[in-house]
Amino acid sequence: MEEDAEKLTMEYQKVQSRMQALAIQKAQLAAEKEEYKKALEEVEKSTGKVYTSRGNAMIETTKEESIKAIKEEQDSVDLKISIVDKQYNDTSKKEQELRERINAIIKEQEGQAQ
Repeated sequence: MEEDAEKLTMEYQKVQSRMQALAIQKAQLAAEKEEYKKALEEVEKSTGKVYTSRGNAMIETTKEESIKAIKEEQDSVDLKISIVDKQYNDTSKKEQELRERINAIIKEQEGQAQ
């Protein structure tokens, strides 16, 4: 029984670490989404030449092509966000399940100790 509690505790710690990593990833993706939003706003209100970055080079492009590219990147980030959200929610459910199992073992052990 004690071995089961140890295994569950180790698994619980791994799940918590995974949740922290996913939370960081969610925050990074949210920041990236905000950057694309601001970039789109700037390009949409621009009246002069528009440049895009390709590797280490800056290349002139049309306003329409730039807007299209930014929107495609936004869609990609939105997809990544939805995937990470699902992973986070699934991991959160697993964390809750493990916590309940660990608490049940602890209560059972306390009952046996009395």
